[in-house]
Amino acid sequence: MSPLSWTELEALTDFQIDTVNGATNSQARLRLFGHTEADVRVTLYRDNHAWCPYCQKIWLWLEEKQIPYRIEKVTMFCYGEKERWYKRIVPSGMLPAIALDGKIITESDDILIALEKSFGSLTHGMLDAQVIPIRRLERTLFRAWCEWLCRPYSSPMQEQRYHQQFIEVMQKVEAVLGSTPSPYFLEDFGTADVIFTPYVERMNASLYYYKGYSMREVNPKMSAWFDAMESRSTYRGTQSDFHTHVHDLPPQMGGCYENGEPQMLINKERVDHGSWFGLPDVTYPEPANSRQEALQRVIKHRANIIKVNPADHQLFDEALRCALTNMMTDEVYPPPPDSDMALRYLRDRINVPRDMSIYAAKRLRTSLEKTASLAGDRQSLPISVRDRRDQDPTKFASL
Repeated sequence: MSPLSWTELEALTDFQIDTVNGATNSQARLRLFGHTEADVRVTLYRDNHAWCPYCQKIWLWLEEKQIPYRIEKVTMFCYGEKERWYKRIVPSGMLPAIALDGKIITESDDILIALEKSFGSLTHGMLDAQVIPIRRLERTLFRAWCEWLCRPYSSPMQEQRYHQQFIEVMQKVEAVLGSTPSPYFLEDFGTADVIFTPYVERMNASLYYYKGYSMREVNPKMSAWFDAMESRSTYRGTQSDFHTHVHDLPPQMGGCYENGEPQMLINKERVDHGSWFGLPDVTYPEPANSRQEALQRVIKHRANIIKVNPADHQLFDEALRCALTNMMTDEVYPPPPDSDMALRYLRDRINVPRDMSIYAAKRLRTSLEKTASLAGDRQSLPISVRDRRDQDPTKFASL
């Protein structure tokens, strides 16, 4: 029994998005929100893979304010060489940066302050008396997270101390979130929420995987905040998933350390091998077209996807079509022998939101794993914790 051909698969998806004027998306190179290109005063320089938390902060702000802007994508050192053209603009190579009316500005907080001066603030601005203490609290939580996640511990007692320090700061965050009737940090969504978004998303993922701590599930106010954020199409367009975060963070952070506890091992198994549905990385209902989105994204980039896979290209082509056929029809098509590692190589290297949205990725990973299991139990090449050169964008020129 043969899987569907590429032509037959193409007939099963009509998924498309308006990258320029539609909902927030990671594929855009230009965002107009109904304006004209003549209205564009801002260029955002962000990383290719949407891994950079500080880039996400600026990206989310621009989307919320609907400021027309261009996007130039730049390589992070952890997955490739910084482009020479960018280092001519920003010699340090740091991200993010913006060009505002031709002036280059770096450092995410300075960027937001400059944008507020030109376009106004989101409710309360960066220098508002209500926002400043919340900004400080975010940095305190960040430091407690780094202490717990990124420092190797010498004893269970030290691990517990790092854990307790984080919990104590998290209780302060819960108190602030509970101080207003809204689920946000102040009376309505605004700058304070943009500031908190990038790192609490990464905390939620990394602590679940490396420490067995489910930040979203054990903190009711933070859970309500995540739910409120997920009601916003702007956030959904920038949102990543657990699998992407836990494997892109180690080379960025200088290491992430497991505590080896039973719950941590259970969580790690779920994130790496499934089931991906039900993980506390998303709670809004799955869109009806998530499978069509996943299929369209694979079809668009199938040549590169097949090219970079370590397996024989013909073998992987057929195996991939088996997985995609399963995803779209729920019918099981056994893949070629010895294709299990090839399918799991792709399973482990889907990036959200770079490649597709969170539910589309869950659907694709699920079908890749289901199909791979028919060929064997061998896992793919391990993901490096020192760098992610397996994701070098020069290998994916059309992405």
